[in-house]
Parts: sequence; structure tokens; C-alpha cells
Amino acid sequence: MTTARTAGTPPTPGHGPLSGVRVVELAGIGPGPFAAMLLADLGADVVRVDRPGGPGLAIDPAFDATNRNKRSIVVDLKAPDGPARVLDLAERADILVEGYRPGVAERLGVGPDDCHARNPRLVYGRMTGWGQDGPLAQRAGHDIAYIALTGTLGMIGRPDAPPAVPANLLGDYAGGSLYLVVGVLAALHHARATGTGQVVDAAIVDGTAHLSTMIHGMLAAGGWQDRRAANLLDGGCPYYGTYETADGRYMAVGALEAKFYEEFLRLLGLDDLVPARTDPTRWDELRERVAAAFASRTRDEWTAVFEGSDACVAPVLSLREAPHHPHLAARGTFTDHGGITQPAPAPRFSATPTAVRTGPARPGADTAAVARDWGIPARPTDDLDDPDDLVTDRG
Repeated sequence: MTTARTAGTPPTPGHGPLSGVRVVELAGIGPGPFAAMLLADLGADVVRVDRPGGPGLAIDPAFDATNRNKRSIVVDLKAPDGPARVLDLAERADILVEGYRPGVAERLGVGPDDCHARNPRLVYGRMTGWGQDGPLAQRAGHDIAYIALTGTLGMIGRPDAPPAVPANLLGDYAGGSLYLVVGVLAALHHARATGTGQVVDAAIVDGTAHLSTMIHGMLAAGGWQDRRAANLLDGGCPYYGTYETADGRYMAVGALEAKFYEEFLRLLGLDDLVPARTDPTRWDELRERVAAAFASRTRDEWTAVFEGSDACVAPVLSLREAPHHPHLAARGTFTDHGGITQPAPAPRFSATPTAVRTGPARPGADTAAVARDWGIPARPTDDLDDPDDLVTDRG
């Protein structure tokens, strides 16, 4: 058995603060790949272990930006040598990320005990919707079901319509991926200080519930009503929400503080409504008049009116429009790489800047390079560069 890599490899300038950290990602869908992308964006050497045939719901690998900055090998974990190949990687890794149902990794021979027997320093990150235990742990699910049970889905939308579905951003990525990344990095800090790894149980239900901590405090204090569009931050307040414009587009308003609210009304031409801010009995009137004002001009016309002001008003842009907004363009919030316009890595670092270094990893394309760089045994097919040539791995 070879010795696990010594922790604390110096970072490579320009490759992010996690340069030198090795991560194994057992391929899945949703929050696991996004969490591994975050680690890769920060400079970690992420090796994605793809399965023959690819995961369900997968898009064309050439366009899956969540696999950028990674490398890929293909391993059939049900093949006789499959688990051993993953354990060879785990022995040399700092972090492993998997998103199987509880118990599946153990049955495949790559669970925490198997990996820690080879590498006691390893941080083993587990990404699930329901968590590793509890009555629903073995149930299938997706983002929308997880956030439904936490109370967060029920907070979003108009009171006279079904709850609004926030894509998979709130559950999968905010409540899931971000909490997994925080967890594995905290555990990595502990492992480097003590020499002992651990298991990180990141459940979307836990993370999404945690995101609503402030709201629960307000609810307990009587400052939040447990129903949609009845509160300051959920669309119930007429000066915190969205309004349709003459061309069927929308403006977003967040004029909460008095001075911003007053500037908002001044630019809207509704100065007489200043006293309505603190008088909820006038909020229906305020909402109707604000809506009528916005409906009188186009989105771009209103954008020009509020340009340069502190009224806290912004146009609601589409996904294709957003990269061209002057502020986002000036900051480089979006970037183009390999013909794909995509969000640039975030956050930003003064000493160890990050970047999109490589496009989406193609399944199996990096098998030989990973074997060489990580010092693991190569197979006869490991010198193939084209993943389409890996017929023996595709079954």
C-alpha cells in the first residue's frame, strides 16, 4: 500500500486557494457535481469518476459547465476491479464527494470505512436530499420535495397562486452544494490539524432549513406571518417586489429604508405617497399606484429613469441578457470559455485568483493523465485520449 499524499502542498500561483488539494468526485447529478465544481474553481484537482453510460438526466458533456476545471476517468464500480480503482484514488485524496442513497457506497465497497482504512485523513463528503438517517433517508426525491418539507417553498409566491418554484437553486445548490463545500473545507482544516478525517453528512433538508434561520427568528418574535406575500421580504410589502412594465417585462424594487423609499417615489412621480410607507392600511393603494406607474413605460425606459440613483430599483433581466449588463460586464461576472457563456468563479481572491482553466471534463478523457499524476496503477485502456474509444468501460 502506498502512503497517502502529505497534506499542505503549496498552492500554485494563479490556480486558486485550493491548489494542491486533491478531490475525488463519484459522479452523480445536481448538488454533488456543483459542489465539486466549486472546489475545482477554487483550484482543487478534482477527478470525477464517471460511470459507464453516464448519469441520468445528464446533458451533452460538452456543455455541462458544472464539470469545468475537472478531470474525468470512467470506472464501473460493479466490475471486479472497480472499487479498488476508486480506493487507489481515495488513498491519495484529501476529499471525496459522493451523492448516492445511504448505504449504496458501502455496498459498492467505497464507503467511509473502506476509504478510511486506506487513508485516515480523508474527508468523506456525503450529499443527499434527506440525509443519512431518518424515516425518509431511503426515499427518492428531488429539490422541490426537499424544500417543500422545510417550509421554504411555501414561503415563495403570491397568496392566490401555487408556491413559485425557484428552479433548483434554493435546494440543490444553496441548501445542498454550498453546505457540503463549507462542511468538507471545515473538515479538511480539522484533518490537517489533527491527522484525522471524518464523514460530512450534508442533507438538502438541513441546509435549506438553515437558510431560513432569520425568518424563524422573526416568526418567533411576531415579526413574520406564516403565509405567503404577507411580510416585508416575500412580496407582501409594496416597496419590495416586482412590477410589470408596459412591454410585459419587469422591474425589481427593494426600497426598504426611508431615504431609498423617498427617492423611489420621487423618481416614480408619486411623492404624495411618502407617508404610506409606515401605514399598512394604505399598502393596497400604494401597490396599485406603483403598479400603474410602472405599466406606463417600458422596462428600458424605467431603467434609464432609475439609472445612477439610490432608489434600489433594477430591471429583471433574462439569462441571456444578464452577461451584457454594464456592471456585470465590467466586473467579469460572466466569462466565455470554449464557446460557452457561463458565470465566472466566485468569490474573488487577492492573492490566489481563480479562473475557468478548462472546459467540461469529457467522461474518461483524462484517465492516463490522472494515473500518472496521482501515481495509481494504469490499465491497458488508460492511454486512450478519446472517451468514445473506451468501449470496454461503456458496457
